[in-house]
Amino acid sequence: MSSATLSPTAADSAPPAEVTVTDPAMVKRAVKAAALGNAMEWFDFGVYSYIAVTLGKVFFPSGNATVQLLSTFGAFAAAFLVRPLGGMVFGPLGDRIGRQKVLAFTMIMMAAGTFAIGLIPSHASIGVGAPVLLLAARLVQGFSTGGEYAGASTFIAEYAPDKKRGFLGSWLEFGTLAGYIGGAGLVTLMTALLSTDDLLSWGWRIPFLIAGPMGLIGLYLRMRLEETPAFAAELDKAEESRPKVRLREMVTGQWRALLLCVGLVLVFNVTDYMLLSYMPSYLTGELDYDSTHGLLVVLGVMALMMVVQPFAGRLTDRVGRRPVIAFGCAGFLLLSVPALLLIRQGSLFAIALGMGALGLLLVCFTATMPSTLPALFPTRVRYGSLSIGFNVSVSIFGGTTPLVVTALIGATGNVMMPAYYMMAAAVVGGVAVWFMTESARRPLPGSAPSVETEQEAQALRAAGQGGITPA
Repeated sequence: MSSATLSPTAADSAPPAEVTVTDPAMVKRAVKAAALGNAMEWFDFGVYSYIAVTLGKVFFPSGNATVQLLSTFGAFAAAFLVRPLGGMVFGPLGDRIGRQKVLAFTMIMMAAGTFAIGLIPSHASIGVGAPVLLLAARLVQGFSTGGEYAGASTFIAEYAPDKKRGFLGSWLEFGTLAGYIGGAGLVTLMTALLSTDDLLSWGWRIPFLIAGPMGLIGLYLRMRLEETPAFAAELDKAEESRPKVRLREMVTGQWRALLLCVGLVLVFNVTDYMLLSYMPSYLTGELDYDSTHGLLVVLGVMALMMVVQPFAGRLTDRVGRRPVIAFGCAGFLLLSVPALLLIRQGSLFAIALGMGALGLLLVCFTATMPSTLPALFPTRVRYGSLSIGFNVSVSIFGGTTPLVVTALIGATGNVMMPAYYMMAAAVVGGVAVWFMTESARRPLPGSAPSVETEQEAQALRAAGQGGITPA
């Protein structure tokens, strides 16, 4: 990684000349390492969601299937409660000691938490200690996840050249989709191949134990990386010119960017959890649709999203982040009701068409957010402020989506509530897009311009466009 660097004092009195020239091999490794961590998080999510009934019988043998399932998902939801705490710890730490070190540690914690679930004895073996250990493992997972997404998106954004940040960032959510499909697909395969007794006695452990080798691979990739150029430039500053940022300053000093972050994450995660987490339950619970077919439809939609994801990311580099996000918000506002009406028709074709339309609209967010959210904050507080804003929004609005929508349908009897909820989220997202600044093809706030070749760097210096951008 090469760059021409001026001290702050020199930069005030000389023509700007600081430009970062990226190393393509290092950028690829950074994207792979970040995406693998996200894939591992959602591998666990897919496994846990699809094997929830079996876990209920293993850890909560009450004899009541509903109580078992609620208890299992209660342990799952507990992870969302500690995500903001993890963000408040790992985010500021990433701004203080470095992105690479913190991401390596969160990878270890995530892998350890998931691997530990596969080792927990059943309720039949140790009694009430089994669900307690399951809850403890879920809390470890949730705490580590609090520092994962913000760190991974920051890592890719700070490594990527300005003109390719959208394309490279889109691979982070590609990892999300791949991880979920891998986890859900593995459970589906095991359910088909193993008997119920084998699945209950030992088969359920296999997907969780796979997290161990996956974590070691991810850790190896992340340990091979250097620190991002943007953070390295922060470290190069004299200690007296780089004051430590307190947690309160990450919030009050960035309140406008945090509000935008919460709004953007709200529409992103409400629609994400609605489509990928709640819809299978909606199909079976409200429409009496066959559960296996419903899950396969969701997996098919995710596969479609994976194919489109990199192309949508590249599109954001050409036309901008704001138009793509605005298109997604407008699409959910106008098409949520028609799409849900299609889904409610009940035929496989209608369900696939409605779900596919929503999935393609969701790509407008999955392909843009990894590059959009880090650009809201300056380098010195990027990891910390983004971790706080992202995890607070996910915990309050994203993770609660299935529960809130189920409660709204129960209270009102209106089965169109999922569409109305997505429309409300789209309005909030639209307001955030209106007030946000376009970041495509521009340097990150507080960072130098980032290019792919020395020729591009020389052209920027000659045009006087080098130097650190205002934070």
